[in-house]
Amino acid sequence: MFNRLPMRLKGYLITGAGVIMLSPDALIVKDTQVDVAVFVFWRALLMICVVTLLAFWRYKTQLPAAIKRCGSALWICPLAIATSSWVFVGANRLTAAGNVLVIQNMAPLIAGLLGLFFFHQKLRLQTWIVILLCIAGAIMMLSGEMEAGNPMGLLIAAILPISMAINTTVASAQKGIDTTVLLPFAGIAMLIPAILMGGIAMPPWEDMKRLLLLGLIFLPAAYYLIQSGPRYITGAEVSLMLILETLLGTLLVWWWVGELPTTMAFLGGGLILLVLTSSALLDLYRMNLKSRRGVPDPRDLEKPS
Repeated sequence: MFNRLPMRLKGYLITGAGVIMLSPDALIVKDTQVDVAVFVFWRALLMICVVTLLAFWRYKTQLPAAIKRCGSALWICPLAIATSSWVFVGANRLTAAGNVLVIQNMAPLIAGLLGLFFFHQKLRLQTWIVILLCIAGAIMMLSGEMEAGNPMGLLIAAILPISMAINTTVASAQKGIDTTVLLPFAGIAMLIPAILMGGIAMPPWEDMKRLLLLGLIFLPAAYYLIQSGPRYITGAEVSLMLILETLLGTLLVWWWVGELPTTMAFLGGGLILLVLTSSALLDLYRMNLKSRRGVPDPRDLEKPS
């Protein structure tokens, strides 16, 4: 049944599932007390084990060929993923989570511009409007959480949307190629700096339990699903779906600390849900209309390999 769905809808569903798995990330980062290098070391090491086994299981002896098909993404995507991971953890430790998430939400706008200028990926007017409205909703939602913040933390956080946008845009430009096979390299790119910074240390058991949950379940599933998204939709649309992490992740944090969200937070979250839902329903209507007329979706002609 899933294989019969239009390519764009597959992309939204796969990426959305990945965002749901990623939503506890900010909470776990904030809830652990270990040094950043130690945190990233275990986060990367555990993730490498899972995504490497998954890549070998899927491709077996064809894995080298699958990696080679990724072209220039072979080095760009792993470095971009590793950079975003380091920046996310470091920025969350140095400044308020609200600051980091608001800055992170600039990723779809940056991805749209990168795709337009470097890969000639033209976005519909609807997508640009949705991006701007969702960014506005995220800012409204987190307005009460934002602080002046550590200038260094804000500067580091500014790298986050750029690295996220580079990964999703470059992966999307590979035209249906499976770039999930590059996730082990991304893990290695995270791991090496952590080792050089003295990250090889055993955290307290309370923190280790959270790291095991994050590194063996949530992160591998999230990265795998999100990295699969660009096979079906543009990098900007993948980054747009990641704005849902702001909504889900913030709700988790509020639930964990037992706080009631502000009125602005409810309005901002409602705007994000309304805009994304309306856009998805409009896309479904258009796809059904085209299907009745026998007009194929352009992405359906690019069968993922």
